Amino acid sequence: MNKIYYVLQILFCLAYLFVHNTSAEDFRSKQNKYIRVRNAYREKETSVKQSLLQAGLPYPPKEIFIRIFKTEMILEVWIRCQNSDTFQIFKDYKICASSGEIGPKRKQGDEQVPEGFYFVDGFNPNSNFHLSLRINYPNESDRITGVKGSLGGNICIHGNCVTIGCIPITDDCIKELYLLAVEARTSGQKRIPVHIFPARFKDGLQFLQNINRNKRLIDFWMNLKTGYDYFEKHKALPKIKVKKDGTYLFNL
Repeated sequence: MNKIYYVLQILFCLAYLFVHNTSAEDFRSKQNKYIRVRNAYREKETSVKQSLLQAGLPYPPKEIFIRIFKTEMILEVWIRCQNSDTFQIFKDYKICASSGEIGPKRKQGDEQVPEGFYFVDGFNPNSNFHLSLRINYPNESDRITGVKGSLGGNICIHGNCVTIGCIPITDDCIKELYLLAVEARTSGQKRIPVHIFPARFKDGLQFLQNINRNKRLIDFWMNLKTGYDYFEKHKALPKIKVKKDGTYLFNL
């Protein structure tokens, strides 16, 4: 009996290792088991390849970076090539619905779109909103500064132009973005960064200060602006940590 148990334990461990150590190539294969993903590839892969070629960018992309501006309702996709330290802009997608207002998400039910520094932590090929990429809200900063025990979650970039706190682009656009994210993941990018800002900071904070004079909120935006400015200058991502008070600390 002990021998049988021992063998079963070994088989279980081997199965676990197989599932959790499959090659990166398997990620695309697994995603393509779903009809919406297959349709996205059939409809969009050729045009995405052509657009990347015209921009002087490779397919498949080595890494992608997503940057979102709430006021302008724009989602940017940036791509980093194999032998480059910097990102290059690839495409803008129009955000087609919004909820809440400028300012971070601090609790469940406030209808706010988060602001801050996140990454994609889930792919949903069977989303109620066609296809969706979930971000890791609440992040470490949110857990410190938000309402404890009532932060909410399941914030996604998705299709189907409806939202309560998410970032919707059209079904047609999410097919392209989802495909790019699958390819980047397949190429070995474990974390796809997603930076969400209240607006472009090209005019400093003047525009935002004219809308909201709350000092705590202005300080929060000033903190975000440090990360924004670094990327604007270097076209590279800063290393980001979170301090005990929830503010972001950048290794510039």
